[in-house]
Amino acid sequence: MIKRVEFDEVKRIELNYFPDKRGFFVETFNRKLLETYNINDKFVQDNLSLSLKKNTFRGFHFQIPPFEQSKLVNVIKGSILDIFIDLRKDSETYQCYGSCELNSENGLLYIPRGFAHGFLTLNDDTIVSYKVDNYYDIDSERGIKFNDEFFSLDLSLSLDEIIISEKDKNLPLWVDISSEINF
Repeated sequence: MIKRVEFDEVKRIELNYFPDKRGFFVETFNRKLLETYNINDKFVQDNLSLSLKKNTFRGFHFQIPPFEQSKLVNVIKGSILDIFIDLRKDSETYQCYGSCELNSENGLLYIPRGFAHGFLTLNDDTIVSYKVDNYYDIDSERGIKFNDEFFSLDLSLSLDEIIISEKDKNLPLWVDISSEINF
């Protein structure tokens, strides 16, 4: 089952878990299931991140054309606040953001091309896996500063509480790059 998450194109996919005394089994990827919901991306790369501490922020990341990426996000361990920003200029939700909490038991999140993506870990030792439908290209890599006031995003944390890489901390503000981004 897919739930809408603030944007028609961003989709929450609930998975069927089969628990028993050993643990559980879950099918985390099935192309036929995705196609029934008009998700026709051909995923070409799997990525995995481990965040050791709660309050780690990764993002906001995206790639510009022709290397833009759709993502299929899956939390393997822990939980995250997943945040996505619509950067598609012709979209009714251009420059709006949405979010949802994902954990290791509540399914996947599909984020289409044209969105910036980031997440905040809500637990220590959080592992996130995500499939992308285009290869990483260093020259197409872009990002937006996590605390850009343009988006009025409230993480309910002080800057001292957030763990973030120097690279992500130094990403530009949206106002400084928005004219260059064309999805």
